[in-house]
Amino acid sequence: MLRTSGREKVLRYALMLLVLALTVGPFLWQLSTSLKDTTEDIYTSPPRFLPQHPTGHNYAEVADTIPVWDYALNSLKVATAAVLTNLVGAAMAGYALARLRFRGRRAAGLAFVLALLVPVESIVIAQLTLVRDLQLNNTLVAVVLPGSVSALNVLLMRNAFAALPYEIEEAAVIDGANAWQRFLRIALPSVRGTLAVVAIFAFMGAWDDFLWPLIVLSDQHRFTLTVGLNYLHGTFTQNPRLVAAGTVIAVSPLVVMFACLQRYFFRGVGEGAVKG
Repeated sequence: MLRTSGREKVLRYALMLLVLALTVGPFLWQLSTSLKDTTEDIYTSPPRFLPQHPTGHNYAEVADTIPVWDYALNSLKVATAAVLTNLVGAAMAGYALARLRFRGRRAAGLAFVLALLVPVESIVIAQLTLVRDLQLNNTLVAVVLPGSVSALNVLLMRNAFAALPYEIEEAAVIDGANAWQRFLRIALPSVRGTLAVVAIFAFMGAWDDFLWPLIVLSDQHRFTLTVGLNYLHGTFTQNPRLVAAGTVIAVSPLVVMFACLQRYFFRGVGEGAVKG
């Protein structure tokens, strides 16, 4: 077993602290800004991280400026629907690509890989035209529809199912289990970690999406949180404390969800790792 020298340990920890500062630092700064009173200068030099007089007034003012809780409820509806559709659709598609034998399976798998290479901005006009033809414009269903089954999630599920031993399913076939029984009773319970990864990715993608809801929604009562928070930026005035408070409100559900599913998440990364 190779031993790590003291210099290498110091370098590793220094790099870890640097990455931590770059990733978590901006969120902590926004949290600090959201708790600062209007009498405190947030542009002081050198910057002061901790607020002198912490207050929750900025969060109350966000709720007075925009219907933030109504927007959050709309985002929750969209994100919950995206999680459910991705769990069901990606699991079934991934199982079919990994375990079932049918004509065109490789072509279908290649289509999902190619779908990852297509920028969202290049197909947004086609998506908008389709939504209008379906008469779903300005509805939350239209917000969910394009991301209802992600190609990345399908590939994650496909690789997770492909890693399962075939002997287990062969024994189930001998016992008379059909494809649905093998899928529900054997395959799904074995890839719970990857299902958690899919749930997190789907929730984050739907919750953080800004461009598509901004395009497809015109009724303010149906705005998602990311679109609604944009109204905290005034044309002639802007309060960075309110923007920071709105940012913290928007990020908090993601932090809570990851904290609840992190045990399954790290296990699922190994289950659904893309193989060469």
